[in-house]
Amino acid sequence: MFEEKFKIAVKNMVCDRCISVIKSQLKDNNLNFFDVELGHISFNEKLSDVENDKLSDILKNEGFEIIQTAEDKIVNQIKTLVIQNIHSETLDGQKFSDYLATNIGVDYTKLSKLFSAHENRTIENYSIFQKIERAKELLSYNELTISQISYELNYSSPQHLSRQFKKVTGITPTKFKEGGHREKLDTI
Repeated sequence: MFEEKFKIAVKNMVCDRCISVIKSQLKDNNLNFFDVELGHISFNEKLSDVENDKLSDILKNEGFEIIQTAEDKIVNQIKTLVIQNIHSETLDGQKFSDYLATNIGVDYTKLSKLFSAHENRTIENYSIFQKIERAKELLSYNELTISQISYELNYSSPQHLSRQFKKVTGITPTKFKEGGHREKLDTI
């Protein structure tokens, strides 16, 4: 039999560290949840007003918040899809704008305008910063060459990755390997 889950959208919950922190806080505060995933917490039943206030406080203390408006939910969906795509390449030959529009069910032009209005940056800019953080992560493992990383992140060439990397970070990928630091995904 199908059980309905109550899903709450959470702003800025965009990385595995975020999920881990939220799961820990929910357990510590005896909030019985079903699942925590990028951008969402699912509960088996609707929260009481007291539980909802407790959840709101927990999230606020950790730098997150419950998404209230439909527009905020869409912006959060865009961020989640950008990150998922960068980490697992989910396009299957599809243009990224089409991928977003299809998955969200809204025309890309509207998505782009909404995102820019809410975030004061474009989806492309957000994607670039996320890709650079992924590149930093892969560089820090010291297992792949810059060429392999550029291929994995769908750059046209290693030089393109290097130029964009330097533009965003101020240093080259090689200098980063010598002692750079990564940003937390939820702060980008």
